[in-house]
Amino acid sequence: MKKYLSVFKISFQQEFVYRLNFIMWRVRNVLQIFLIFFLWDTIFSDPGRVVFGYDRAKILTYIFGLAIMKAIVTSSRTIDVAGEISDGKLSNYLLKPVNYFKYWFTRDVASKSLNLIFAVFEVTILYFILKPPFFFQPNPLLLVLFLTSLLSGVLLYFFLLFIFDMFAMWYPEQGWGPIFFLFIFVEFLGGGLFPLDILPAAIQKGLYLTPFPYLYFIPLQIYLGKLGIIESLWATLVAGVWILVLGFTLKKLWQAGLAVYKSEGR
Repeated sequence: MKKYLSVFKISFQQEFVYRLNFIMWRVRNVLQIFLIFFLWDTIFSDPGRVVFGYDRAKILTYIFGLAIMKAIVTSSRTIDVAGEISDGKLSNYLLKPVNYFKYWFTRDVASKSLNLIFAVFEVTILYFILKPPFFFQPNPLLLVLFLTSLLSGVLLYFFLLFIFDMFAMWYPEQGWGPIFFLFIFVEFLGGGLFPLDILPAAIQKGLYLTPFPYLYFIPLQIYLGKLGIIESLWATLVAGVWILVLGFTLKKLWQAGLAVYKSEGR
């Protein structure tokens, strides 16, 4: 446990090494919130308007909630795994008494912690500037299910990103390609750009069979009360099944990848 605590401390400090990159990342997030806010604020200029089951308070809560969700779910250092495999740096970890997955998850937690601090600060500032109406979930059971689904989203993204990183085991020079497509899938299919329930019902049913809506969209739906208790429990169960499936898939890919790993670049 002590070694992973040390990893956390070092990783947290490393987040400040490339300060300009980090600042530009946060600025991009703030500008994205502004853009989406004014888009939906215009659509819901009439306070009594309800579109796709959203009133003004709920859609703006969704937008600001996304900023927090992204800081928790998709801020990650595991993206660097593909590069370390391509460079042969993976060998350094295979020779150490450390679990490679726990090591990277600990680094992820450090990244999420820092990004969450800044995301809360940014959302607070934007709240006082824009003064949007927010929806606050009063049902404690739904809040518990929301937090459970949020944790599921963290694990799902970790497994998904690691699985896509494994491509570098077989094709080191193209290791970053699949990760780029993963980012696109997450944004479009996870509800990162717009609520998925504005799509046709048939498309929604298809998306719910994938793990992507359980990253952002489903947790926010639970918080907003758009899913009842039974529906929320079912969604949490489906996310749990996906965690098991992706965890098993990653284990098999890891074993197969190590069999072909050549430590190229070292």
